[in-house]
Amino acid sequence: MSSDFQPPPKGLSVLASVGGVVTAIIAIATLNFWSGRISQSATSTSEPISPDKEVETPAQKIAKLDAKSVVLPGTAINSDELVSQTPYIAPGVGKLDSANMAAARLAWSYFQRNWNEKTGLVNSVDGFASVTMWDQAAACAALVSAKELNIIPAAEFEAKMSKMLQTLASLPLYKGELPNKVYNAKTLIPVNYGQLDKPEEIGWSAIDLGRMAIWLKIVEAKYPKMRSPVQAVWKHWRVKRLTQNGQMYGTAVVQGQEQYNQEGRLGYENYAAYGLKLWGLDVKQALDYKSNTAFVNLYDQGIPYDHRDASNSGANNYVLSEPYILDGIETGFQALPKAYADRILAAQQARYQATKELTALTEDNLDCPPYFVYNTLFVNGKPWATITDTQEQHNNLRFLSAKAAIGWHVLYNTDYTRSLADTVFGKLKSDKGWYNGFYESLRQPNKTLTANNNGVILESLLYKQVGKPLIVWAGVNN
Repeated sequence: MSSDFQPPPKGLSVLASVGGVVTAIIAIATLNFWSGRISQSATSTSEPISPDKEVETPAQKIAKLDAKSVVLPGTAINSDELVSQTPYIAPGVGKLDSANMAAARLAWSYFQRNWNEKTGLVNSVDGFASVTMWDQAAACAALVSAKELNIIPAAEFEAKMSKMLQTLASLPLYKGELPNKVYNAKTLIPVNYGQLDKPEEIGWSAIDLGRMAIWLKIVEAKYPKMRSPVQAVWKHWRVKRLTQNGQMYGTAVVQGQEQYNQEGRLGYENYAAYGLKLWGLDVKQALDYKSNTAFVNLYDQGIPYDHRDASNSGANNYVLSEPYILDGIETGFQALPKAYADRILAAQQARYQATKELTALTEDNLDCPPYFVYNTLFVNGKPWATITDTQEQHNNLRFLSAKAAIGWHVLYNTDYTRSLADTVFGKLKSDKGWYNGFYESLRQPNKTLTANNNGVILESLLYKQVGKPLIVWAGVNN
């Protein structure tokens, strides 16, 4: 989910890839496929206010509270809370009930419709044959989950997984090195965003490949028949330039010239680096969660953020839920301290207590312009900002994320997270999978359907059933 399709400002060599915009661009390119589903109410969040009578809307009241919630510097986490610990196991795990199983089957229905049988690759956005490695990793997670939850038989799993791995081991690579950022999922042509029939190499994303690396390890460890095919995928990659001096690097092609950029900010950087570490790469600096971390108080909860922001590095330092959720589910908080995730969730719960607005924020696609946003707790010095990668603000389009709600609930199982999950189950069901979220101001579903949203929901439910971080369950040596 790389976000480096825009070049950094002149004089800056650092560009963070934080997850989401590859899918965002795919979504924008598919506007003609699903514009008929765009709600006409997305252009207005409230009734017009009479010029001689000012009436504060609920959204304006919440905005004032959000603005007042921030205090810098924030309350740091004590060093004794950061001591390395064994992988975390969530409370309330165990066999899924009928409602959870129904939710898993519905999530899998997205992949049934969007799987390309000839290639084993999945559409990142419903009905459009374009895919990133981030979203293909979500498809891998979904396939494993569907098999282990007995949604599909073992024979179907083996056939689909074998086809996927065969394709990944033979993909045409950027400069013969690493997977291109985006492919035509039907033809395997490396393409630019939305241009499915025009071959074009545009670089690789280290963040995307880090997530894929985790899932390759899970499949290799869990399924003996798949070990050789998985190793063929890794051998196909030429990883020499993927890391340098302990950090992750990606490439972008701007006006025909390659840019070679350090990738990642606190959160996604650490999560993706852990995947590369599992394959023996040197990512020591990328795994360092202390050196670039500062704290800000939001509703009296001190949350961690990366002090490398747009003003001093040219990259947005989004603070959001997904990297912490994925780290918890997949590794048991081995890439990032659980104490960080505790604070990220606590701040969102504190916002709910102050505003009565259920809050579970992360990046995702929209069903209206600008088609993709980062719903953040904090970014570039702004609290509770919903922005694009170019820093356009769209707080009226903030939404409760389905994948974040379900992920937080399986990890923490509190009254608050149960309310988040109940909102998803009650308001975001479609006949094609789970919608991406529920808009705060518009009071309606965000009706986009994506591989990542449904994939994260599926792996969250698998985690709940097996009762262990997925790399532990699979037997990955780390």
